[in-house]
Amino acid sequence: MIDLEEFWIPTQSEFDRFAEVSGDDNAIHVNPAFATTTAFGRTVSHGMLIYTKIWGVLKHHMPQAQFVTQKLMFPNPAFAEEKLILKLIQKTPHVIEMRVTRMHDGAECLVGEAEILC
Repeated sequence: MIDLEEFWIPTQSEFDRFAEVSGDDNAIHVNPAFATTTAFGRTVSHGMLIYTKIWGVLKHHMPQAQFVTQKLMFPNPAFAEEKLILKLIQKTPHVIEMRVTRMHDGAECLVGEAEILC
Protein backbone atom coordinates (compact mmCIF):
# COMPACT_ATOMS: atom_id res chain seq x y z
CA MET A 1 0.00 0.00 0.00
CA ILE A 2 1.25 3.44 -0.85
CA ASP A 3 0.52 6.80 0.73
CA LEU A 4 2.93 9.36 -0.59
CA GLU A 5 3.37 12.98 -1.39
CA GLU A 6 5.78 14.62 -3.82
CA PHE A 7 6.24 18.15 -5.07
CA TRP A 8 6.52 19.56 -8.59
CA ILE A 9 6.99 23.04 -9.96
CA PRO A 10 5.78 22.97 -13.58
CA THR A 11 7.48 25.25 -16.07
CA GLN A 12 6.42 27.00 -19.24
CA SER A 13 9.01 24.89 -21.03
CA GLU A 14 7.16 21.74 -19.90
CA PHE A 15 3.85 23.21 -21.16
CA ASP A 16 5.51 23.93 -24.50
CA ARG A 17 7.10 20.49 -24.82
CA PHE A 18 3.84 18.76 -23.87
CA ALA A 19 2.04 20.80 -26.54
CA GLU A 20 4.56 19.59 -29.13
CA VAL A 21 4.20 15.94 -28.13
CA SER A 22 0.41 15.95 -27.69
CA GLY A 23 -0.51 18.33 -30.50
CA ASP A 24 -2.57 20.42 -28.04
CA ASP A 25 -1.10 23.83 -28.75
CA ASN A 26 -4.05 25.83 -27.44
CA ALA A 27 -2.87 29.38 -26.76
CA ILE A 28 -3.98 29.19 -23.11
CA HIS A 29 -1.13 26.69 -22.59
CA VAL A 30 1.63 28.06 -24.80
CA ASN A 31 1.11 31.77 -25.51
CA PRO A 32 1.84 33.91 -22.44
CA ALA A 33 0.83 37.15 -24.22
CA PHE A 34 -2.57 35.70 -25.16
CA ALA A 35 -3.03 34.10 -21.73
CA THR A 36 -2.74 37.50 -20.01
CA THR A 37 -5.97 38.51 -21.79
CA THR A 38 -7.92 35.57 -20.32
CA ALA A 39 -9.62 35.13 -16.96
CA PHE A 40 -6.57 33.12 -15.79
CA GLY A 41 -4.15 35.96 -16.54
CA ARG A 42 -1.35 33.54 -17.48
CA THR A 43 -0.76 30.20 -19.11
CA VAL A 44 -2.22 27.10 -17.52
CA SER A 45 -1.06 23.51 -17.62
CA HIS A 46 -2.64 20.90 -19.81
CA GLY A 47 -4.73 18.67 -17.56
CA MET A 48 -3.16 15.58 -19.07
CA LEU A 49 0.34 16.91 -18.35
CA ILE A 50 -0.61 16.97 -14.67
CA TYR A 51 -2.01 13.44 -14.95
CA THR A 52 1.09 12.25 -16.79
CA LYS A 53 3.27 13.64 -14.02
CA ILE A 54 1.32 11.96 -11.22
CA TRP A 55 1.16 8.68 -13.19
CA GLY A 56 4.96 8.88 -13.49
CA VAL A 57 5.21 9.22 -9.71
CA LEU A 58 3.01 6.14 -9.31
CA LYS A 59 5.12 4.14 -11.78
CA HIS A 60 8.30 5.21 -9.98
CA HIS A 61 6.99 3.73 -6.72
CA MET A 62 5.00 0.84 -8.26
CA PRO A 63 6.79 -0.06 -11.51
CA GLN A 64 4.63 -3.16 -11.94
CA ALA A 65 1.38 -1.14 -11.96
CA GLN A 66 -0.63 -1.38 -15.17
CA PHE A 67 -3.39 1.06 -16.09
CA VAL A 68 -6.98 -0.26 -16.25
CA THR A 69 -9.26 2.81 -15.95
CA GLN A 70 -9.19 6.34 -14.64
CA LYS A 71 -11.64 9.00 -13.49
CA LEU A 72 -10.27 12.54 -13.53
CA MET A 73 -11.49 16.05 -12.83
CA PHE A 74 -9.50 19.27 -13.16
CA PRO A 75 -11.41 21.75 -10.95
CA ASN A 76 -8.73 24.49 -10.87
CA PRO A 77 -5.84 25.53 -13.08
CA ALA A 78 -2.18 24.83 -12.44
CA PHE A 79 0.22 27.58 -13.42
CA ALA A 80 3.87 27.62 -14.42
CA GLU A 81 6.31 28.22 -11.58
CA GLU A 82 3.76 27.49 -8.83
CA LYS A 83 4.55 24.55 -6.58
CA LEU A 84 2.13 21.62 -6.67
CA ILE A 85 1.62 18.81 -4.19
CA LEU A 86 1.12 15.41 -5.85
CA LYS A 87 -0.53 12.92 -3.51
CA LEU A 88 -1.22 9.22 -4.08
CA ILE A 89 -3.21 7.07 -1.66
CA GLN A 90 -3.79 3.39 -2.29
CA LYS A 91 -7.40 2.78 -1.23
CA THR A 92 -7.43 -0.92 -2.15
CA PRO A 93 -4.86 -3.17 -3.85
CA HIS A 94 -6.29 -2.01 -7.19
CA VAL A 95 -7.51 1.56 -6.57
CA ILE A 96 -5.27 4.61 -6.25
CA GLU A 97 -6.65 8.01 -5.27
CA MET A 98 -4.82 10.91 -6.93
CA ARG A 99 -4.83 14.54 -5.84
CA VAL A 100 -2.79 17.47 -7.09
CA THR A 101 -3.13 20.73 -5.22
CA ARG A 102 -1.54 24.14 -5.47
CA MET A 103 0.81 24.61 -2.53
CA HIS A 104 0.09 28.28 -1.87
CA ASP A 105 -3.72 28.08 -1.58
CA GLY A 106 -4.65 24.37 -1.46
CA ALA A 107 -6.80 24.58 -4.61
CA GLU A 108 -7.22 21.16 -6.20
CA CYS A 109 -5.93 20.99 -9.78
CA LEU A 110 -6.53 17.25 -10.27
CA VAL A 111 -8.86 14.96 -8.36
CA GLY A 112 -9.07 11.41 -9.53
CA GLU A 113 -8.86 7.73 -9.14
CA ALA A 114 -7.06 5.05 -11.13
CA GLU A 115 -7.79 1.36 -11.24
CA ILE A 116 -4.61 -0.62 -11.68
CA LEU A 117 -3.35 -4.16 -12.00
CA CYS A 118 -0.18 -5.17 -10.20
